[in-house]
Formats: sequence, C-alpha cells, structure tokens
Amino acid sequence: MTDNQQSIVEEEGTSDNQQSILDEEETSGNELPLANLKRWEWWLFVSLNIFFLIVGQAAAVLLGRFYYDQGGSSKWMATIVQTAAFPILFIPFFLIRSPMDTSSSANPPSVLILLLIYFSLGSLMALDNWLYSAGLVYLSASTYSLVCASQLAFNAVFSYFINSQKFTILILNSVIILSSSSALLAVNDDPERPVGVSKPKYFIGFICSLAASALYALILSLMELSFQKVMKRETFSVVLEMQIYTSLVATIVSVLALFASAEWKSLPNEMASFGKGTVSYVLTLVGTAVAWQTCSVGIVTLIFVVSSLFSNAISTVSLAITPLAALIVFHDKMNGVKIIALFLAIWGFFTYLYQSYIDESKVQRRLNKTNEPRDERFLC
Repeated sequence: MTDNQQSIVEEEGTSDNQQSILDEEETSGNELPLANLKRWEWWLFVSLNIFFLIVGQAAAVLLGRFYYDQGGSSKWMATIVQTAAFPILFIPFFLIRSPMDTSSSANPPSVLILLLIYFSLGSLMALDNWLYSAGLVYLSASTYSLVCASQLAFNAVFSYFINSQKFTILILNSVIILSSSSALLAVNDDPERPVGVSKPKYFIGFICSLAASALYALILSLMELSFQKVMKRETFSVVLEMQIYTSLVATIVSVLALFASAEWKSLPNEMASFGKGTVSYVLTLVGTAVAWQTCSVGIVTLIFVVSSLFSNAISTVSLAITPLAALIVFHDKMNGVKIIALFLAIWGFFTYLYQSYIDESKVQRRLNKTNEPRDERFLC
C-alpha cells in the first residue's frame, strides 16, 4: 500500500512538512484533479474514499481472522490474497486522471531502474504481508488491529531518517502514545486469544504484527524516496502505477513462496475441511482480496486528492476502529488494557492529524501571501 509525504516548505525559519502532491509552481488550478467540483461534491468524493479505506481494511482483517478460525492454516495463501486483486486499481487509474498524468517527465528514469524499484519494493511488500498473516494467526482481530495502529509512529520515525521530515512536539507525542499503546498489548494476557494459542505464540504474533507495521512504514518511506529522487513526479498515474506493479511483484513472489514452502499441497484438504464449507472457503479468500484492494483504492485516491499524511492517518484510525467491529462480529472482549490501548491509539492519531492541520494552514498562508491559487483539496 503507498504513502507519499509532501515536500518541506520553509517560511521565516520554520520548516513545514506538508505540501501539495503536485508542484504548485508547475500546475495551475485548472489542471488539479476534481478542481471543477463544488465544495460539497468534493467532500462527498473524499468521504466516499474514506469509506472505502475504513470498510475495506476492517473487512479484510475480519475475513482474515475468519479464515483462520474456520480451519485455514496457509500463511502464504493469506499473504497472496492481500495483493492478488490489484487489477481493481485500474478502475481509479482510468477514471480519475489529470492532464499532467499524460505528460512525460523531462528526464524519465530508465526501464531498468523502474524494474529494480518495483521488484525491490514488491519483494519487501510480500514479506510484509506474510508477517501480517503470521501475526493474525496468533492474535484476536481486535488485538491485531491495535498493534498495527503503531504503523503511524514507525512512519514518523522512518520519515525523519529517510525523508528528512522534521519532528515536532505533537509528532513526538504521537509516537510516544502509539508506542505505549502497543507496549500495553505486549504484556496483555488476552483472554480472547484464538483457540490453541499459548502465551509464547501470542507473543510471536505480537512481534510479527509489530515487525509488519515497522516494515510497512519503511516501504512507504522508500516509496516516497523513489518519487522524490528517481521518478520526480507525483501524479495520480505514477502513484497508482507504483501500487499496481509492486502488488504484481508481491503476488508473484508470494505464489512462488507458496509452492516452495509446499503449503500448496495442503490446500485441497484445507478447502474440504473448512468449517463453513468449500464455497465459503472460496468466497472468504475472494472477499479478503477484494477488501484489501478496495482499501487500496481509498488509500491511493486520498493520497492524490487530499494528502499522503491524511490518507495514512485515516488508515491508522481505521485500525483503531476495527476492534469495535471485531467486538460485534467475533464477540471479542474489550478488557481494560484493550480499552486503554484503543483510547491511546485514537489520541495518538488525532495528535498526528492536528500537526497535519497546523502544517497545511501554514502552507495555505504562504500561498495566500504570494497570491498563488488556493488548492481546496486540502483539509484546513
């Protein structure tokens, strides 16, 4: 999944971390995506994609937990379905395009460089998806989601070292809060652990989920670095192409790993012994794949029409909301530790989002002072 951080804006000695995905100096207001929409229509479009992200991610996590609860055991199959439905991304690719999407860069990177980037990031994505799958085996859906919410904290850390994003008091506060939320779950004796999962396996699941969150944040920072240093364009087409091709590589690597690990031999028996039947087995896998890519549609569209930080923040709050869905669907119990972790995750999210609001406000004031056209895609 992609996250393109905005360039740093310096004004009177202050570094502003968020700026438009498109370069305002090269893009006029008429070229901006959805520029002709009325304000309520723009908000409706953004809200629709927030819905895609939250519902897609929550459904994918719940279906993944359902797969394991009903007898599924193949981690690589659970990994494959996280990227296998990437062709769905061609829908927004063709429906939402701006004139800049069809223009060519002055110095486009070579095909070999692009292939190397897609292969490297796609392979890391396959590993990351496997870690997520391994974590979900040993954790309840609610605990898993709360642990994964730490990705926002990891994203801030990697952005600092790789993308030169500056730390502020609010961002540092968010990192500490989200880290504390995960630490609480690490020592929590979850009474809702899946059947047969011991305390050591629970800890393995926690470590895998935490490592997956960290690796996902690293992938996002490396993607941003690729946009900044290699592709040097951050249009909607380029963002989607990155997501599509890395997902293609991740799917191929996962399929090869499925056969190399010999897990494919157990799939017929797994399907036949699935708790809800063969048809339900197939529908669960298909539904999981569609849910993950529906989530991806929301993510990449919000990156383009609002901002990458906003998209990542919504993704994080979605992970904090998922435990509530798990409470309804699987009747996961929200003990005291989980409730505290949930509130910490939401608090950390809003702290991070408020920093985004401050940064975007500074950018808007700068644009207004220089009489540049106001880009109403941003939430201020």
